[in-house]
Amino acid sequence: MGKILMAMSGGVDSSVAAYLLKSDGHELIGAMMKFFSDENLVVKRPDRACCTLSDAEDARLVANSMGIPFYVMNFADAFSEEVLDKFVRVYEQGMTPNPCIDCNRYMKFRKFLNRAEELDCDYVATGHYARTEKTESGRVLLKTGLDSDKDQSYVLYAMTQTQLTRTLFPLGELQKDEVRKIAEAQNFVNAEKKDSQDICFAPDGDYAGFIRKRTGVPLKKGDFINRSGKVVGKHKGIVAYTVGQRKGLGLTAPEPVYVIGINAEENTVTVGAAEQLFSKSLSAYDLNLIPFDKIDGTMRVLVKIRYAHTPQLATIRQTESDRIHVEFDNPQRAITPGQAVVFYDGDIVLGGGTILPKA
Repeated sequence: MGKILMAMSGGVDSSVAAYLLKSDGHELIGAMMKFFSDENLVVKRPDRACCTLSDAEDARLVANSMGIPFYVMNFADAFSEEVLDKFVRVYEQGMTPNPCIDCNRYMKFRKFLNRAEELDCDYVATGHYARTEKTESGRVLLKTGLDSDKDQSYVLYAMTQTQLTRTLFPLGELQKDEVRKIAEAQNFVNAEKKDSQDICFAPDGDYAGFIRKRTGVPLKKGDFINRSGKVVGKHKGIVAYTVGQRKGLGLTAPEPVYVIGINAEENTVTVGAAEQLFSKSLSAYDLNLIPFDKIDGTMRVLVKIRYAHTPQLATIRQTESDRIHVEFDNPQRAITPGQAVVFYDGDIVLGGGTILPKA
């Protein structure tokens, strides 16, 4: 038995995770992390957002039904600095960040874990679909959730040994439909609630609009160019584009064109044909490894370059303490700087890093 600080978002997953732990006899404290001091950030599409006032009420009702205390913890300042400011900064550098990874890295498994320690809790728990396993050496492995459609190990690759040791994932061995059935059996108010699908602070998908509003600076227009450097049109600001994008370019061409590169220093967006999106290699920095401290020589692994990417065979080689090179067996489409690359050995997460722009 142990005392656990349970992250409750108001969704069905975290609610069922809390129920399972409570049923096992653990002492629980339910808590929602409040990330926004300005609720206007999410009013455009509240049906697609998370961490709203209605979510907090749902979480409170579920906690009350189980007889556990529930609190809302204000992490708005830290979220603004660690997640929102970084999101803007990375986009302005011509890359495409994944703020959900940063939220897990800096909020859920750093700030939230620190709060758990202040409350004398032994663990934190979340509703992520992932698993952990302690090895004979005492090292803790991160593994994929058994529901392959819901597996969230990709966004957890940056977890440290300390964090993995003190984190519980009660849903790791369940399928989503099983989770729904448990919620229905317990008459949870959110049993049929839809999962949030979008970035919580920009649920309408208008990232450029969010950046413009946050910085107060108009987007800087520039040139669309082809791979030869010829100007083929005008773009509305590099933060409005990402590698692989086709829609919204406003270009007239005999064949479809896609964003194949972004140069922040030159304020240019390079466009080209679909076949120009493919590449066999990438380099990444800010490396985090889980089962071991370093990679000696080369290693054959499965690799994901975005959340919904089907894992692909590749060879990896650590080039520096925090850098790694990936060589795919087959060319991959739209390898995007700023996104995470994550390595797997079967169902074991080996680690990952942030994709660098091509040199």
